[in-house]
Amino acid sequence: MNTDTHPDIDNGAGTAAPSEPDLRTRLALYRCQVEIRQFEKRAYDLFLQNLVKGTSHLSLGQEAIAAGFGAAMLPDDYTFATYRGHAHTLARGVPMAPVMAELLGRANGLMAGKGGSMHLTSVEHGMMGSYAIVGAHLTIANGAAWSAQYRGSGQVAVCFFGDGTTNIGAFHEALNYAAVYKLPVVFVCENNLYMEYTPIASVTAVRRPAADRAAAYGLEPIALDGNDADVMYHAACAALERARAGDGPTLIEALTYRHGGHSRADPAKYRPAAEVERWLTRDPVALYRRRLLDIGVAEVELAAIEAAARAAVDEAERQAKAGPTPDPELLLADLWADGGSSWRN
Repeated sequence: MNTDTHPDIDNGAGTAAPSEPDLRTRLALYRCQVEIRQFEKRAYDLFLQNLVKGTSHLSLGQEAIAAGFGAAMLPDDYTFATYRGHAHTLARGVPMAPVMAELLGRANGLMAGKGGSMHLTSVEHGMMGSYAIVGAHLTIANGAAWSAQYRGSGQVAVCFFGDGTTNIGAFHEALNYAAVYKLPVVFVCENNLYMEYTPIASVTAVRRPAADRAAAYGLEPIALDGNDADVMYHAACAALERARAGDGPTLIEALTYRHGGHSRADPAKYRPAAEVERWLTRDPVALYRRRLLDIGVAEVELAAIEAAARAAVDEAERQAKAGPTPDPELLLADLWADGGSSWRN
């Protein structure tokens, strides 16, 4: 699909064209996308070996959104993600090994094996959690943004969610609240066209589920090519700058497409073959690789980035598999403020 002429994308139409990112930033954007792609492919392979505990939701095909924001955010900014949060976790600089170990349910995992794929969290890296309840984290992101506003810290909360969330009450409540109080928060709708198995277009009154509702909260309607890391980076920079300046929230709809099913158990047979084929020609990693070659980056430099990503994933898998299974006593840890549960029983 040629998203340059897609009716749902404007990519900043009517505004001055942004300057191109410098080469260092572009190489970082490519590196991040490649690392996410290699990690997610390996995670899928481990699913097939029955080594991943529970279900999982991959970001294959959606890497440019996480990479663009990861490059633009400051270290102490906050990220809030959905259950499809591997990409956003890695984009904030969380090492691969503890993330992989968490997927395998090992004690050396990011959450000691208790969180699994859908609950990745690393406060140290500003990754404030992946949330399995659709829409719940938008209001939590508001809370973090309100705290930053109150403290005058200059931090911004960035909240990622799927297109299905736009039909949840918390979406509208969070947008209204953020707009009224001019909170430093950026809402990013990753519109991959399907809310699990149902096309978002078939159950939504407006064409663009996020952008076409922005005006109701006094926000600019923004719909962008979510498969273009440069576009996402520029949008992130602008939204973060607006938030830090005290000008309130931004709502961004990033049009993208997942390469596989909704989750591990979904073969995605409900999607038309021609649609899948069109979107595969807009693979964000391949698109960005071609762009770097076109501006003169040497093939050998890109190959080195790709080889380093594969090596990092290999090492992450090795460390994850070497990790022990969690101690059964961990089951009731971190559930209550006082650290224990025996007195309640």
